[in-house]
Amino acid sequence: MHTYNTATDELARAVIDYALSRIRMDPPPLDRARSAEELARIAGPTITEDGLGGMEALRVFGDVLAPATISIDHPRFLAFIPAAPTEAAILADLITGASSIFAGSWLEGAGAVHAENEALRVLADEIGMPESAHGVFVSGGTAGNLSALVAARTTAKNRRGRPASGWRIAASEEAHSSVQSAANVMDVDLVDIPSGADRRLTGDGLRAALDQMSRADREGLFAVVATAGSTNLGIVDDIDGIATVCAENDLWLHVDGAYGGAAAIVPEARHLFNGCDRADSFIVDPHKWLFAPFDCCALLYRNPELAAAAHTQHAGYLDVLADERNPSDLAHHLSRRARGLPFWFSLAAYGMGAYRDAVAVGLDLAAQTRAMIAEKPELELIEPSGLSIVVFRRKGWSAAAYDEWSERLLRRGLAFVTPTKVDGETALRFCFINPRTTMDDVELILGTLE
Repeated sequence: MHTYNTATDELARAVIDYALSRIRMDPPPLDRARSAEELARIAGPTITEDGLGGMEALRVFGDVLAPATISIDHPRFLAFIPAAPTEAAILADLITGASSIFAGSWLEGAGAVHAENEALRVLADEIGMPESAHGVFVSGGTAGNLSALVAARTTAKNRRGRPASGWRIAASEEAHSSVQSAANVMDVDLVDIPSGADRRLTGDGLRAALDQMSRADREGLFAVVATAGSTNLGIVDDIDGIATVCAENDLWLHVDGAYGGAAAIVPEARHLFNGCDRADSFIVDPHKWLFAPFDCCALLYRNPELAAAAHTQHAGYLDVLADERNPSDLAHHLSRRARGLPFWFSLAAYGMGAYRDAVAVGLDLAAQTRAMIAEKPELELIEPSGLSIVVFRRKGWSAAAYDEWSERLLRRGLAFVTPTKVDGETALRFCFINPRTTMDDVELILGTLE
């Protein structure tokens, strides 16, 4: 099974040819999901006692499984948070897999970890975090938020001891669902802080909420989560004001920039992220708006020693790793692939200037789309929304009409746009990530709503 022979060579060439043909597609087919029953019927049994052989397994993937997988990098994939990895990042992902790198420790993965650290340093510099800042790449925003909040609670426990009334995290209703998930995993309470009419959590709002808390509740509060670009509407909280209140009250500030934090590298948008430099922890997902393959979230700490105190695992066989700062010490993981390596490769290949220009495309598309929607009497723009997200309604449509329209577009292979809910009402949402998306694509989609 492990011998490199003629059959393996043939399969390697076929896999590389397949990968190259996929990269060359402009655009790739949008494709769509199939039912479990349909896939079972078409694919047939795939894991057998004797094996299908590599070429047949590749055929099943290419002919059956891949067409049942929506292409998230399609320029008219505007649902959820799309992705658009660069060609260099995709190719580096192939190298990463082929190189069999364990990137949990410096001892075993020094070269790869060095590259990841350089990419992390660039991100820390972009948001103004100090030279002490350091971090690790984890699988996604959910893992990043959880790891950061575990570090925050451990820090509070070491400084204060355990509160009599239990631990609490504060966030606004616009915070990502993974914050509630983290609270559930940690068995802590999540306190909702009201946001203003513009849906932003502000320093004044946080201060007022703290003033209204009981002494027992306040004693257990150890962290505040600010959002740097909410997933549904693209809202950026008043991070600087929140940072001031956190500093006054000895609270850990975690900034969730999983989607929107990428916009901080664009000079025209940088002011929106003032205060990120004061965060105790910060995340941004390169697999979203920084053009890396899944899965890749950059988690940064102002003081990585606090994270290491929370996350470092201890065992006799791990003692040999203790002399270096290891990626496994900074999040709730031990084994990890070098998931930041394709991101580093792409940054090194194209440079930060190209990245700034590509992120700016999404901001420009959103601004132009808002203007176009405002001119169409059948459409209603929902404000506020921000960054590269545009949310709007088709006047007179029921929730069922939105669903039918979305399914019709996907079935035609035209676009993938899904409804969302804003204040309990159904709406449509565009999220612009892919720099290959154009206003012609937008006009084509909006034309189907007339």
